[in-house]
Amino acid sequence: MKDKLRFYYNTNEYDKIVEYLKEVPALHSSLKLYEYAIQYNHYDPEYDFYGKDIDGKFRVKISRNELSSKCKVTWRERVKDEKGKVEKEIKKEVKIDPDDIDDFIYIVENVMHFKLVESYERNRVIFENNDVEVAVDEYPFGLCVQIESKSHDGKPEEIVKHWVEELGLDYAEGSDTSWDDKYEKLCIEQNIDSYREVTFDKKMPQIKTLFKVKK
Repeated sequence: MKDKLRFYYNTNEYDKIVEYLKEVPALHSSLKLYEYAIQYNHYDPEYDFYGKDIDGKFRVKISRNELSSKCKVTWRERVKDEKGKVEKEIKKEVKIDPDDIDDFIYIVENVMHFKLVESYERNRVIFENNDVEVAVDEYPFGLCVQIESKSHDGKPEEIVKHWVEELGLDYAEGSDTSWDDKYEKLCIEQNIDSYREVTFDKKMPQIKTLFKVKK
């Protein structure tokens, strides 16, 4: 069951997409946020966060705009039953004073010796209502429009399909490919070196797809 669907576009389509979504009466938008996220793994292979026994992610994320600055540490772990089916996701979250983030990262990397897996920066604007969240994410390699259900009644896929249609997008062109998998694929296709730190100051591949809606 898909509770989210992603559409990837060229960076130059940003203004067109944002202005288009602003014209949707049923959605209201948030202020643009800059986000920087870092994912770590345990230094001991016995506790590999990405192994099948744990299947978790440890992440530090900084978010800021002209009005606020926030930082939080999150732990996500998918819990499976005896047949290997994912039953639920454990999510734990801790807020950190943004002024302490440099010291916190120092402790994680130099005292706890956690290993950097990947990091990325992006700009994000969210359009939403009680049923759906439409995030426009600007990565160094292109744009991702993510349509995600906020439903808790067991019908997330129907809501996603409804809003894909409402926005005039083609459901068949949607993807469940994560940003990092998309980035790695682009690097291979365009013969560009990939980095663990995906930031705006580095040479990046570029998505070429243009934004279009059904008439």
